[in-house]
Amino acid sequence: MSNEAYKGIFVFAQQVDGKLSNVALELIGKSKALAKDLNTEVTAVVLGNKISHLPEQLGRYGADRVVIAEDPILETYTTEPYAHVITEIVKKYQPEIVLYGATAIGRDLAPRISARVHTGLTADCTSLEIEEGTGNLLMTRPAFGGNIMATIACADFRPQMATVRPGVMQRLTPVDNAHPVVDTFSVPDLAEHVNVEVVEVIKKVSEKMDIQEANVLVSGGRGMGGPENFKLLEDLAEVLGGTVSSSRTAVDAGWVEKDRQVGQTGKTVRPNLYIACGISGAIQHLAGMEESDVIIAINKDPSAPIFEVADYGVVGDVMKILPLFTEQVRKAKEEKSNA
Repeated sequence: MSNEAYKGIFVFAQQVDGKLSNVALELIGKSKALAKDLNTEVTAVVLGNKISHLPEQLGRYGADRVVIAEDPILETYTTEPYAHVITEIVKKYQPEIVLYGATAIGRDLAPRISARVHTGLTADCTSLEIEEGTGNLLMTRPAFGGNIMATIACADFRPQMATVRPGVMQRLTPVDNAHPVVDTFSVPDLAEHVNVEVVEVIKKVSEKMDIQEANVLVSGGRGMGGPENFKLLEDLAEVLGGTVSSSRTAVDAGWVEKDRQVGQTGKTVRPNLYIACGISGAIQHLAGMEESDVIIAINKDPSAPIFEVADYGVVGDVMKILPLFTEQVRKAKEEKSNA
């Protein structure tokens, strides 16, 4: 089939328990910009059960059309039913581009669909743009451990598919009274594609804020010296109303959990305030936090790369500076509350 027969940008709008993932809304926002270059529309594809409230929300964040598939079988994500339904949707609508969030679900789902429709897939992208002249989607991702950035095009096959890292794209400001076109998609033989039974879903309860949701991050690296010193970061994060994150070095050393890691092999974050403590600023880490609104760096090495992206830099011993910083913030808050 000619590439010209494929039209439109489709976004897999992942939801769990009736709540859309942030990356779904981020992808819709990016897709609107791509759609302008292609003179086409953005369609969100959402699967689940009892999710009739989601099309309106997807429309508020920029979706022109929503394809919704509702079935009790789709209530909890399992690979085969979801892969089958989306494959059938792709075959029917023939989109030019299909985007997925690089979440656990997206990474499981996207390669199966790309294989079934015989096209390529670029995984873990951090940048997307339309190539002038060809109209091809240019998909950029880190390669060789993040030491280079590779830009990939799928010129000969459609749809062009990519998974995109959460946090690297920005969602649009929601608009009221958005009314996307809603198509209901049903698969009559869906029960034949159930090969796994979900007996029970046990949810991990986390007392810590997701670093991608936090407005303030206090982040520690090798310069913190050990896990016991992360208490200094926790104290500052508490008075600032934020949470603690880290560089890969701290995670590899076993000082903090993997879900705290910022960087190309961790999470991409965009907080209002990012405080980098004892982090030298390797390119892999900078890629995960350089879009923060305000960056403060504390490091004893005045030539550390982190200072190149920092709005404010403090050269000195992080162990001595952090307690003073925390105390000054605490005093300022007390004075404000007493005023």
